[in-house]
Amino acid sequence: MGNILQFMPELTGHELIFVQGLTKDYSDNQIQNFANIYRARRRDPMTILLCTLLGFIVVAGVQRFLVGQIGMGLLYLFTGGLCLIGTLVDLINYQDLAFQYNQKMANEVAMIVNSMK
Repeated sequence: MGNILQFMPELTGHELIFVQGLTKDYSDNQIQNFANIYRARRRDPMTILLCTLLGFIVVAGVQRFLVGQIGMGLLYLFTGGLCLIGTLVDLINYQDLAFQYNQKMANEVAMIVNSMK
Protein backbone atom coordinates (compact mmCIF):
# COMPACT_ATOMS: atom_id res chain seq x y z
CA MET A 1 0.00 0.00 0.00
CA GLY A 2 1.37 3.32 -1.08
CA ASN A 3 1.18 6.83 0.20
CA ILE A 4 -0.65 9.47 -1.82
CA LEU A 5 2.04 12.04 -0.94
CA GLN A 6 4.53 10.12 -3.10
CA PHE A 7 2.32 10.76 -6.11
CA MET A 8 0.78 14.13 -5.17
CA PRO A 9 3.15 16.17 -3.00
CA GLU A 10 1.08 19.31 -3.69
CA LEU A 11 -1.72 18.16 -1.37
CA THR A 12 -1.90 19.86 2.02
CA GLY A 13 -4.19 20.25 5.00
CA HIS A 14 -7.78 19.06 4.85
CA GLU A 15 -7.46 17.98 1.25
CA LEU A 16 -4.52 15.70 2.08
CA ILE A 17 -6.37 14.11 5.00
CA PHE A 18 -9.49 13.61 2.88
CA VAL A 19 -7.60 12.06 -0.05
CA GLN A 20 -5.54 9.84 2.27
CA GLY A 21 -8.79 8.50 3.71
CA LEU A 22 -10.12 7.75 0.23
CA THR A 23 -6.96 5.99 -0.92
CA LYS A 24 -5.88 4.21 2.28
CA ASP A 25 -6.69 0.74 0.91
CA TYR A 26 -5.38 1.37 -2.60
CA SER A 27 -2.38 -0.35 -4.14
CA ASP A 28 0.43 1.75 -5.61
CA ASN A 29 -1.03 1.28 -9.08
CA GLN A 30 -4.48 2.42 -7.94
CA ILE A 31 -2.98 5.43 -6.17
CA GLN A 32 -1.06 6.36 -9.30
CA ASN A 33 -4.25 6.07 -11.38
CA PHE A 34 -6.12 8.16 -8.80
CA ALA A 35 -3.37 10.81 -8.76
CA ASN A 36 -3.25 11.07 -12.56
CA ILE A 37 -7.00 11.56 -12.91
CA TYR A 38 -7.45 13.72 -9.81
CA ARG A 39 -4.58 16.05 -10.66
CA ALA A 40 -6.27 16.89 -13.96
CA ARG A 41 -9.60 17.64 -12.27
CA ARG A 42 -8.68 19.38 -9.01
CA ARG A 43 -8.51 23.13 -8.54
CA ASP A 44 -5.57 24.72 -6.79
CA PRO A 45 -6.71 27.08 -4.02
CA MET A 46 -4.28 29.74 -5.27
CA THR A 47 -5.99 29.68 -8.68
CA ILE A 48 -9.32 30.27 -6.94
CA LEU A 49 -7.75 33.14 -4.97
CA LEU A 50 -6.36 34.77 -8.12
CA CYS A 51 -9.67 34.45 -9.94
CA THR A 52 -11.48 35.95 -6.96
CA LEU A 53 -9.08 38.89 -6.99
CA LEU A 54 -9.93 39.34 -10.68
CA GLY A 55 -13.50 39.89 -9.53
CA PHE A 56 -12.46 43.20 -8.01
CA ILE A 57 -10.71 44.38 -11.17
CA VAL A 58 -12.16 42.73 -14.27
CA VAL A 59 -15.06 40.24 -14.10
CA ALA A 60 -16.78 39.03 -10.95
CA GLY A 61 -17.74 35.36 -10.61
CA VAL A 62 -14.91 33.63 -12.46
CA GLN A 63 -14.04 31.67 -9.32
CA ARG A 64 -17.60 30.31 -9.16
CA PHE A 65 -17.43 29.10 -12.76
CA LEU A 66 -14.13 27.32 -11.97
CA VAL A 67 -15.70 25.35 -9.15
CA GLY A 68 -18.69 24.33 -11.25
CA GLN A 69 -21.21 26.74 -9.69
CA ILE A 70 -22.55 28.11 -12.96
CA GLY A 71 -25.67 29.69 -11.45
CA MET A 72 -23.70 31.55 -8.78
CA GLY A 73 -21.14 32.55 -11.42
CA LEU A 74 -23.87 34.11 -13.54
CA LEU A 75 -25.38 35.83 -10.50
CA TYR A 76 -21.98 37.29 -9.58
CA LEU A 77 -21.36 38.28 -13.19
CA PHE A 78 -24.63 40.20 -13.52
CA THR A 79 -24.59 41.78 -10.04
CA GLY A 80 -20.93 42.76 -9.85
CA GLY A 81 -20.13 40.02 -7.37
CA LEU A 82 -23.30 40.89 -5.44
CA CYS A 83 -22.02 44.47 -5.23
CA LEU A 84 -18.56 43.12 -4.37
CA ILE A 85 -19.79 41.71 -1.03
CA GLY A 86 -19.97 38.15 -2.38
CA THR A 87 -16.56 38.56 -3.97
CA LEU A 88 -15.16 39.74 -0.64
CA VAL A 89 -16.69 36.71 1.13
CA ASP A 90 -15.18 34.42 -1.53
CA LEU A 91 -11.84 36.13 -1.03
CA ILE A 92 -11.96 35.14 2.63
CA ASN A 93 -13.32 31.63 1.92
CA TYR A 94 -11.36 30.74 -1.23
CA GLN A 95 -9.79 27.68 0.42
CA ASP A 96 -13.22 26.32 1.37
CA LEU A 97 -14.48 26.84 -2.19
CA ALA A 98 -11.51 24.90 -3.56
CA PHE A 99 -11.79 22.16 -0.91
CA GLN A 100 -15.51 21.59 -1.52
CA TYR A 101 -14.94 21.31 -5.25
CA ASN A 102 -11.89 19.07 -4.80
CA GLN A 103 -13.81 16.82 -2.40
CA LYS A 104 -16.46 16.27 -5.04
CA MET A 105 -13.84 15.56 -7.70
CA ALA A 106 -11.92 13.17 -5.40
CA ASN A 107 -15.10 11.18 -4.73
CA GLU A 108 -15.80 10.95 -8.47
CA VAL A 109 -12.24 9.86 -9.21
CA ALA A 110 -12.37 7.27 -6.39
CA MET A 111 -15.49 5.79 -8.00
CA ILE A 112 -13.67 5.58 -11.33
CA VAL A 113 -10.59 3.94 -9.77
CA ASN A 114 -12.78 1.50 -7.83
CA SER A 115 -14.54 0.48 -11.04
CA MET A 116 -11.13 -0.28 -12.61
CA LYS A 117 -10.38 -3.06 -10.07
